[in-house]
Amino acid sequence: MTAEQYLSGRILLAMPGMFDPRFERSVNVMCVHDENGALGIGIGQVRDGVRFHDVLEELDVDPGVSPNREIMNGGPVEPGRGFILHSTDWGGADTIAVQPLCALSASMDVLRAIAEGRGPEHWIMALGYAGWGAGQLEAEMRHHGWYAAAGHREVLFETPPEARWSATWRAEGIDPAVLSTETGRA
Repeated sequence: MTAEQYLSGRILLAMPGMFDPRFERSVNVMCVHDENGALGIGIGQVRDGVRFHDVLEELDVDPGVSPNREIMNGGPVEPGRGFILHSTDWGGADTIAVQPLCALSASMDVLRAIAEGRGPEHWIMALGYAGWGAGQLEAEMRHHGWYAAAGHREVLFETPPEARWSATWRAEGIDPAVLSTETGRA
């Protein structure tokens, strides 16, 4: 694959009728995708019973001025590991650019910055991630698993989690109600 064919910075949507029910209506920000595999952060499903201040308390960080937001279920891999998807107006030593959509940080620095009111303007926290080995995502896409949408910032930062799947389809100019649950063969 060429660099243009990799999906970093795009939003990956589960197709209706996807083969894996754990990912039904899944919305993932693709943070890394290359010849070695892919890593995405789920942004379409709220993690029940956990809010931002709960995470800060667990880590002995004073919540300060931070809003007590919902936490996303980032994916089934390492569900206890936290990630912050955020606007590019803040960056730390370990921040990864997810061009052109956002940035990704997973350090205590970003949590402290948010708590102290000096963090990124827009941010979402997720626990866990979705991961694919080399060639795995490409194979799943060929078998009616995923659709790679453009990176729509308004969906990421301005749309409620439960509406992100439909909103991304609409931003792509597609009515999700008319999507088939099966892949055809020519």
